[in-house]
Amino acid sequence: MGAAASFPARPQRLAARAPEGDIPRMDWRGGPLDCEACAYIDLRARPNEEISGHGCQPGHACMQDAYARRIDRFFRWHPELADQQLEHPYFEVRAIAARHASVFRLNGLMNDPDETVRLQVAARLPPAQLERLMHDPHREVRLRVAQRIDPVRLGGMRHDSDYGVREIVAQRLPLALLATLAHDPERSVREIVARRLPMPTLFILVGDPEPEVRRAVAESLPEALLGRMADDPDWRVRWEVARRVPLAQLAALRDDTDSEVRQMVRDRLAEPREAPHG
Repeated sequence: MGAAASFPARPQRLAARAPEGDIPRMDWRGGPLDCEACAYIDLRARPNEEISGHGCQPGHACMQDAYARRIDRFFRWHPELADQQLEHPYFEVRAIAARHASVFRLNGLMNDPDETVRLQVAARLPPAQLERLMHDPHREVRLRVAQRIDPVRLGGMRHDSDYGVREIVAQRLPLALLATLAHDPERSVREIVARRLPMPTLFILVGDPEPEVRRAVAESLPEALLGRMADDPDWRVRWEVARRVPLAQLAALRDDTDSEVRQMVRDRLAEPREAPHG
């Protein structure tokens, strides 16, 4: 691939939801289609029938069209041509060709100037080869990488600038590294961490400033250790404690200031207890 500066400025995207018949036939530069100048003009002679094999159809399946859906239909009809178009100057052609091209040709697109192309690369490369895209400038590419890369390689994405990326990292990171996200600045990331952290490391989050995180801790702590959260300032955390704490420790919540917590205590105390064996 040439340097980014060798590609023309991205043309304006067409309305993706408009009916195909409402979108005029034009080439990617905005001019009229010129089938005579197309490298695949011989395909026009083929009948567009399943039994005979597809050709092409201007306005419906055409690689030179500006409309992505028509380009996509062309490459679905002719996936064997995708490798030839990975350096096409129009980003939509490169991106759609990347969906069908040989996976061995995709490394050359890792530095493509358009994130749409790099996103297709991130979706198709083997997970072991995604490390070079971990710090891509576009969040959608990094999100895809975080979803697919081998979990043992996710450590390098723990401090990504996008909290959505870090959420995926928190969901997939090996437990041995998960505690390094316990002080992430985003509440939702710490909440995921709280639901996955094993004991005794989970105690790191008992005093988290956000009640949603502390409630996740209360859902995960062993029942015998929940008593230390019985005086949490948030009623939702105390309610979770009342729901799970051993009956012998419920007295601390019997006179709780919140009616929902008190009701949970009454409900549990009213449950029939199993008679002792003997």
